[in-house]
Amino acid sequence: MADRLTLRAEHLRLAYERLEVVADLSVTIPPGRITAIVGANACGKSTLLRGLARLLKPAGGIVQLDGRNIHELPTKELAAKLGILPQTPVAPEGITVADLVARGRYPHQTWLRQWSSADEQAVAEALEATATLELAERPVDELSGGQRQRVWIAMALAQGTEILLLDEPTTFLDLAHQVEVLDLLVDLNRRDGRTIVLVLHDLNHACRYSHHLIAMRRGAIVTEGRPSEVVTRELVREVFALACQIAPDPVCGTPMVIPIGRHLGVEDMPAGGELARPQAGPHTSTTGGTP
Repeated sequence: MADRLTLRAEHLRLAYERLEVVADLSVTIPPGRITAIVGANACGKSTLLRGLARLLKPAGGIVQLDGRNIHELPTKELAAKLGILPQTPVAPEGITVADLVARGRYPHQTWLRQWSSADEQAVAEALEATATLELAERPVDELSGGQRQRVWIAMALAQGTEILLLDEPTTFLDLAHQVEVLDLLVDLNRRDGRTIVLVLHDLNHACRYSHHLIAMRRGAIVTEGRPSEVVTRELVREVFALACQIAPDPVCGTPMVIPIGRHLGVEDMPAGGELARPQAGPHTSTTGGTP
């Protein structure tokens, strides 16, 4: 995919009624890469994703997809190029898993091109990739939270867009399924060169699974770049108000954030006492290990 679509925002302002959440923000999403947006609760990361996906009209500035104002694109044309999995999607009552995932193919339907074998294959591959094939005939509203999340991801995959935006895609998933979903996104990026942008709460997952990291605070970008270059103790303190140590991830070498709480080892703590806090050492620089 030599000519990948570009997604960028310039001087973007996003608000809910009179509450401005994102102010004068400019960013370019690296095409063909995985970008993670991180930050504390209510910092504006999900709002930024909604703005990039045209789910929220800007109060100012512009979002461009391949140089065109995203709000001037026909809906079906946009949906064929850019997919979004919001934080709390709602399924029609009684719809089955297979029917919901099949809705991801809607942007590819026209009067001349109705449901085809290619659509059938895209749905089957999405169900298989998310381990939801055995759930295909079950109603979505009967599934557990984790199962529903995987089904929604399957629908986004079936859409087959070059750019995929996901708002906290590991919500409701246990640790094993979190890793499975993130591994799946890496597979999609490596196989198809798909541009993926995801909001994540887990900073260590963001460091391990993204090429590019955007850290936000109070509706603004504090820093962005390769996780190995931008994730420091100072950044974590500024963005999350958290003291920590940074060490190389023993699996892949990316930065691993080790929080420093008030209690460092409950099982070994003497009755009525506290463990001594270790002295903060120098930040360990890490390289490599990105997807």
